[in-house]
Amino acid sequence: MSKKKFYITTSIAYTNALPHLGFALELVQADVVARYQRILKKDVWFLTGTDEHGIKIFEKAKEANKTPADFCNEVSIKFRELTDKLNISNNDFIRTTDKKKHWPAVFKLWQKLKIKKDIYQKEYQGLYCVGCEAFILERDLIDKKCPNHQREPEPVKEKNYFFKLSKYSKKIRENIVKNKIKIIPEKKKKEILSFLDKGLEDVSFSRPKEKVAWGIPVPEDKSQLIYCWADALANYISAVGYADQKKDFKKYWPAEIHFIGKDIFKFHTLIWPGMLLSAGLELPRKIFIHGFITSDGKKMSKSLGNVINPFDLIEKYGTDAVRYFLLREIPSVEDGDFTYEKFEQRYNSDLANGLGNLVSRTTTLAEKFKVKPLKSLTEKSNKKNLRLKTEINKTKKKYKKFLEEFKFNEALMSIWDLIGFCDKYIDKEKPWYFDPAKDKEKQKQVIGGLLFTINEIAELLKPFLPETSKNISLKIKFQKTENLFPRIK
Repeated sequence: MSKKKFYITTSIAYTNALPHLGFALELVQADVVARYQRILKKDVWFLTGTDEHGIKIFEKAKEANKTPADFCNEVSIKFRELTDKLNISNNDFIRTTDKKKHWPAVFKLWQKLKIKKDIYQKEYQGLYCVGCEAFILERDLIDKKCPNHQREPEPVKEKNYFFKLSKYSKKIRENIVKNKIKIIPEKKKKEILSFLDKGLEDVSFSRPKEKVAWGIPVPEDKSQLIYCWADALANYISAVGYADQKKDFKKYWPAEIHFIGKDIFKFHTLIWPGMLLSAGLELPRKIFIHGFITSDGKKMSKSLGNVINPFDLIEKYGTDAVRYFLLREIPSVEDGDFTYEKFEQRYNSDLANGLGNLVSRTTTLAEKFKVKPLKSLTEKSNKKNLRLKTEINKTKKKYKKFLEEFKFNEALMSIWDLIGFCDKYIDKEKPWYFDPAKDKEKQKQVIGGLLFTINEIAELLKPFLPETSKNISLKIKFQKTENLFPRIK
């Protein structure tokens, strides 16, 4: 019997700048879900990658005195490195400059939309935000500025190809209302429905080559380049073989879930469903929208000098410590703040003093009294161990619920509640005071029960802290007593 498939994606990172902590958050969140679904025996395909076309990238390459291709190659490699450094379990890494896999899919999708008579050409005058790489309506400006980039958009007048997004407004709304595309969190669903109530306008789907100069040409009209968002969104189908409709595309599409940031959710909940409906393709099942990471209460910005380099964090504190902070400290769908003080406080309290200390003190006792983990916590065990069993079962129930709701911080909190219970259990039972001559069996039950419980904790940690999970299992097996997370002084 074949496994049930599960296709999961992050957004593709824009290569106008090196990786930042916000994209690290998205990678880690998606990785937790991918690893959890593999534990559930699903056939998981996990995609990430880089978005490499558009005006911003062309300008950045020019500033760096490099060709756009060379500039993109250098930045894209850093995003690949980040997936490795964060221990991300992606199956594939797509690049929009990939002329073998991505470009043919974009051409095919364009032709599908054109056959449907959803692509047409017209003169257009509007406001273009280079930061968003999008035309922006005057009603969406705040103090005449783009709300995402705090800069005034440029007035543009040109002849472009347009996509009839307005034609699909009703169908998109219907699919969102009925949760055929489930938008998480609910408040973002309400926000997009409110936006749909105002009515959708058709979208410019190309720009003149003389103005953009870096992108995929429009089929049969080399004077125009395909709008970078029309190109970028197609990555989710190009990566699984849409161009030639081979078995991978039929097997994995539609995506079970797209992970994206809140600054790009309108592209994913409006334009992308419209394109898929026009092409006669199934819609993604879920779209998960996370918030931003601020730095000491302020939005991260190069001009403010407060951008956090994820590579530096990993180098200083280790991969799993960074993964833990992002998943525990940052609420799943809200903005969260980073400071080094918060990071080190969370590290010391939860990892060093919490998990690390529990594993260290239990393996020390096990080594001293020559105790192995119990194989189960059953009725035949010391009755006190049934409390451990009850607590494990309670934790697993909460953990499953929180993970299925994508509440990563709350799933971790449930594990740490179990860690806290184990600490209290040790302090109450005081197995170091047992008389080996009289209480050998009792000692075996208490310490062995704790070792069993810690093994269960290691299993629960697999999607979140994969290396730590593996190290705990090894420490229990070989009774290594050093702390997993040395305290930061």
